[in-house]
Amino acid sequence: MADEVFVLTEVRQRTIVEAVLPEVDKEHLILEPEARGTTSAYGLAALTLLERDPSTVMLTLPADHVVHGTAKIARAAKTAVRAARTKDALVTVGLKPTFPSIGLGYIHAPGRMTDGTLRVRRFIEKPDLASAKRYMSAGGYYWNLAWFSWRVEIFIEELARHAPRHLAALRKVVAAEAAGDDSGAARLYGRLPVEVIDRSVMEKTDRLLLVPADFEWADIGNWAELGDRVHADDRGNSVEGESVLVDTTGSLILGDRRLIAAIGLEDMIIIDSEDALLVCPRSRAQDVRKVVEALKRARKTRYL
Repeated sequence: MADEVFVLTEVRQRTIVEAVLPEVDKEHLILEPEARGTTSAYGLAALTLLERDPSTVMLTLPADHVVHGTAKIARAAKTAVRAARTKDALVTVGLKPTFPSIGLGYIHAPGRMTDGTLRVRRFIEKPDLASAKRYMSAGGYYWNLAWFSWRVEIFIEELARHAPRHLAALRKVVAAEAAGDDSGAARLYGRLPVEVIDRSVMEKTDRLLLVPADFEWADIGNWAELGDRVHADDRGNSVEGESVLVDTTGSLILGDRRLIAAIGLEDMIIIDSEDALLVCPRSRAQDVRKVVEALKRARKTRYL
């Protein structure tokens, strides 16, 4: 379906991407000097592609999602791309909820479908359980997957309307890169505010359409979801790496550098990586993003 596939990532991930995806050449790598939120990332990608062809249609797919159901996924993606190509609109893919999740944001898109799309009325932050149950029974509410499609010229127009200073700063970054001043571009990029595209543009635009979908999906950026996909033992523990568990149940424990010992834990997450250790209850897995945001604000992105 795609004419070209680009990988958008931080420059420090370049070696990993090149090792895992040797078929992706340097012309198809769009590299952030550092992580500065999806507004910066998608803006950088859009400005990069704008130089090639303003009518280029982007389809953004986060790399930490696990999906199943090829035919349904392809149908949703094709519908989103077609809408983005033929309408002066931004398009998102929303998943029909299968349970009242309190760990995901929702998109309210009631009304009649036109050409496979619905007009978005509003974005909703992660709700409480009562609200999530109400959304399930009411219908017209979809999980926000952060899958987007747009013509780059339309996206840039909306970025100019709702985040003009951010766009102006991004243009300076791209100009510095074009002039061969990579260090200057990196300094400018590092000054950009850390903002997610949902808040900076999607919640504000009046040009947003939604493609409803119902394929199997999980956000592996959520450690609790990852635990559901690592085989659990008879005590409900999902373990990779060396460990000694005493009176421990329902926990996700990942590490490959040293022995992890746990005593008397229930429904916990322990992730031991090369330069950081994460410990939290499984019920608070979504709050890991708060740690990420705090590290970004403190400019300690080397730990991400």
